[in-house]
Amino acid sequence: MKKNKDSEEKLNIYEEILRKNSKRFPERKEHFETSSNIPVKRLYTQDSFKEEKTKEYPGVFPYTRGIQPTMYRSRFWTMRQYAGFGSALETNKRFRYLLEQGQTGLSVAFDLPTQIGYDSDDPMAEGEVGKVGVAIDTLHDMEVLFDKIPLNEVSTSMTINAPAAILLCMYIAVGEKQGVPMEKLTGTIQNDILKEYIARGTYIYPPKPSMRIITDIFAYCQKSLPKFNTISISGYHIREAGSSAVQEAGFTIANGMAYVDAALEKGLDIDSFAPRLAFFFNAHNDFFEEIAKFRASRRIWAQIMKDTYEAKNERSWKMRFHTQTGGSTLTAQQPDNNIVRVTLQALAAVMGGTQSLHTNSRDEALSLPTEESARIALRTQQILAHESGVADTVDPLAGSYFVEELTDQMEEHIYEYLYHIQEMGGAVQAVQEGYMQREIHQEAYETQKKIESNEEIIVGLNAFEVEEEINPNLLKVDPVLEEEQVSMLKSIRKDRQEKDVEHALEQIKHAAQSEEENLIPHILHAVKVYATVGEISNTLRDVFGQYEG
Repeated sequence: MKKNKDSEEKLNIYEEILRKNSKRFPERKEHFETSSNIPVKRLYTQDSFKEEKTKEYPGVFPYTRGIQPTMYRSRFWTMRQYAGFGSALETNKRFRYLLEQGQTGLSVAFDLPTQIGYDSDDPMAEGEVGKVGVAIDTLHDMEVLFDKIPLNEVSTSMTINAPAAILLCMYIAVGEKQGVPMEKLTGTIQNDILKEYIARGTYIYPPKPSMRIITDIFAYCQKSLPKFNTISISGYHIREAGSSAVQEAGFTIANGMAYVDAALEKGLDIDSFAPRLAFFFNAHNDFFEEIAKFRASRRIWAQIMKDTYEAKNERSWKMRFHTQTGGSTLTAQQPDNNIVRVTLQALAAVMGGTQSLHTNSRDEALSLPTEESARIALRTQQILAHESGVADTVDPLAGSYFVEELTDQMEEHIYEYLYHIQEMGGAVQAVQEGYMQREIHQEAYETQKKIESNEEIIVGLNAFEVEEEINPNLLKVDPVLEEEQVSMLKSIRKDRQEKDVEHALEQIKHAAQSEEENLIPHILHAVKVYATVGEISNTLRDVFGQYEG
């Protein structure tokens, strides 16, 4: 009783001080809110949130506080810097450099032709070979890409979607050549086609056959690649397209449910594939909202997997995710400011319990990262891990009045989107009707208006500007690399056994025409006889058609 009376007294004193202070120091604006338009109150107290939520523990359902009981006290998150440009040889040099600098996992960026299933000598690829990632045409390129990199020791993430099955098979084949059986390979393929229709655009086939390829990968990997993550359900690109934090989480979880539904419809047991589902989120500038987003998303996924899908394996309930700092938040103006932005975003990801992390480089608003910029980005993670102390206790912001209430509010708003999408018939139907696309476009428009009106301040862009000549030392891909890549491809075609390739492509065609046959063994055989990414993709285009958007 006395405790309550003391609290009331302190509140009365605070309100009196506030009343006097507000006349001399009025608040900067009338309304404060997060980037998702969730109101931010002046003060949060123990009355602000449901106290029972603070009694949760890490490693225990629903995993709000993290999926492992010790988190980074046992081992740090995987430091997985995204890299790839030009030829496989050039990218291999960058990979080996980053590993020498202490990176603990690889993340492959593929060029645009590879991402949409065209070979480097295809007219559609002209001028784009090796520009935004590494060019991969045949198994030979993958052999060069991972030369002197032991696949039994290094985990590899591949940002590849429509041709994910092809690149996965190439990775398996490289492992075999190194003497590493496929059951020992570890890594992730992004393989998330729904977000391509929503936000990114590197799709090839229509939704139905695309989902069939994904479930074929699930079915194949559950038996043959038990340590490999078969999909990375990606909110990152949804956020890069202009969504809010709530939309990013809501649409990503809805897509995850669509993949689960497709696999169950295929006849797969949920606990046979769900433990290998992974997620990929963005880390933006609104520090506390990002932490709350990660905590709420983990809680929601656990509840859905346990209660809605009735998964029995606890590993099926756990949302494991990779985080990348926000590329769209970086500015070409005063690019060194981006180091600060990336540090704050990386800290939010770590505070939110990420399993792996990529930190963007300061010059990425201008070009591919230089070696120096990539090293600074990696050092940012290493300083957080080894010098800041944030990895020494689990979920350090748990119990914060603000973070706990914001987590609850994020959960509520994310569920609103999930309920609406389910009422529409699920994520696939919502994508086909353009619902998510419209929501993102509207959010992006509103954000741009705020920037242009200076309601939202971007340091160096619309405030605190300086006259500067933006001419840093940028990485440029030598145009000669495209000629060399095309020449190498011609040489591979000349030296391979053409009849073996023709037969392998014919087998893929027959398997694609059959709903019952799994495509992956046939694609694996095709890559081993050096069929190209373009040839395999075109064979599937002939059967499935091409999605025009």
